[in-house]
Amino acid sequence: MPAKAVRNPQKSGYAAPPKPGKGEFAKVRVALLVTRWNLEVVDALLNGARRCLADWGVADKHIREYRAPGAFELPLAASSLMKSGRYDAVVTLGAVIRGDTPHFDFVAGECSRGLREAAQKHGVPLGFGVLTVNTPEQALQRIGPGRDNKGYEAAAAALEMVRLLREIPGKP
Repeated sequence: MPAKAVRNPQKSGYAAPPKPGKGEFAKVRVALLVTRWNLEVVDALLNGARRCLADWGVADKHIREYRAPGAFELPLAASSLMKSGRYDAVVTLGAVIRGDTPHFDFVAGECSRGLREAAQKHGVPLGFGVLTVNTPEQALQRIGPGRDNKGYEAAAAALEMVRLLREIPGKP
């Protein structure tokens, strides 16, 4: 079934996925892996991710939340969650905001690379909801109450990957 294109000037040509079928994600087990820094932003991302999981029909009893010290630590924690075999998807949420030192460049890049490697190594869908922004204002622009909340989008991407991997022959 082809996806219907959605008009969004920031996502030119984006085709939204089909809506979840009844019960399609009811048994999907999701780990929400959240950092402890920039809590106003991260808690809003977490709320967005939880809204998405509810919208897509993931049972609350199949959602578990974990806290990592920061974005740099997310890859190891995500890899451990994926390796455990207990989760069908892992959604990572955090905010790395540029400051006066090169800290941002090291943390943002290593976090992203490490999460990609973990997902590829373990074959578990990853929702990447780690904001990498220049200012706190940019972070606040990405955590609104709607479906454009980046936590919501990260959870939706993870669930869409669960669906896609189920469609690939030879994949459980």
